[in-house]
Amino acid sequence: MKMQSLLLHGLKHVATVASGLGEQKKLFILIYHRVFDEPDFMQPGEVDKKNFTWQMGLIEKYFNVLSLPDAIERMEKGMLPPRAVCITFDDGYADNYLNALPILKKKQLTATFFIASGYLNGGIMWNDSIIETLRNYTGKQLDLSDINLGHYSTRTNKEKSQAASKIIQKIKHLTPQKRQSITDYLCDTYINNLPDDLMLTNEQLLMLHQSNMEIGGHTVTHPIMSKTPFVQLQQEITNNKQTLESLLNTPIHFFAYPNGKPGQDYFPEQVQLIKDNGFKAAVSTQWGVANHKSDIFQLPRFTPWDLSPVKFMIRMIYMYLRTN
Repeated sequence: MKMQSLLLHGLKHVATVASGLGEQKKLFILIYHRVFDEPDFMQPGEVDKKNFTWQMGLIEKYFNVLSLPDAIERMEKGMLPPRAVCITFDDGYADNYLNALPILKKKQLTATFFIASGYLNGGIMWNDSIIETLRNYTGKQLDLSDINLGHYSTRTNKEKSQAASKIIQKIKHLTPQKRQSITDYLCDTYINNLPDDLMLTNEQLLMLHQSNMEIGGHTVTHPIMSKTPFVQLQQEITNNKQTLESLLNTPIHFFAYPNGKPGQDYFPEQVQLIKDNGFKAAVSTQWGVANHKSDIFQLPRFTPWDLSPVKFMIRMIYMYLRTN
């Protein structure tokens, strides 16, 4: 009880500080990917329904949630409300519909979902293929030295998670073809089948859209744009946009860069490509908070990793204050 009292006192304190923010008209843009039913040992950085519920409760109580188009328009006009927040999801996981949407609707909050259209209806992203392979791997050691990826202990759930993370980081910035070749090798060698229900179906995506959620583009197969040849990248962007627009019968105005680190995952020429394809704005994963000086085609975002209310609120305040 004493710890609960201290946490409540701390939360009230940081909430009081948060209530004073807003004079400089800044915009928080939060990134999520998954909302699990329960904590997942393979992806400890992702939230589950319980954590997402209290996070959205704090956002609802202490911040002003705007749709992405409304927020960008207000920001450009210098008319953002205090503590303005946009909520975004990347990739297009089924739990965005199954778990996140009911919580958002209950709190009367809006969000933007950036969809990698090539994985709809039973697909699986390359990184999830590696995660699921390690999840189901029964050996105590995984030796990938024959493909220059090292050697890993896999005795515990934590070690499996760490191994998957290290492998993903090692191959993330390879060409899409090389990356997929390694992924296929791992899956074919160490697992018999992969899940086919991780990503949204067309029907679930339509329901997100019909629930007044914004849908944005995220390429077809989530390549690292800086590593992708121009013609292939152009197809990734236009086919993604056309697929989503056809399915939803509405224009797609916003884009999220896959992986999203400027100067590493995409370069200025890819920013221009997004402009040339008719998008109105785009978001990166550059950590920060946006303001009227921000490039609307490279808006910063950040992930609220914290799993306690006090730390969550402290991070929000810290991110606000560190951005000029």
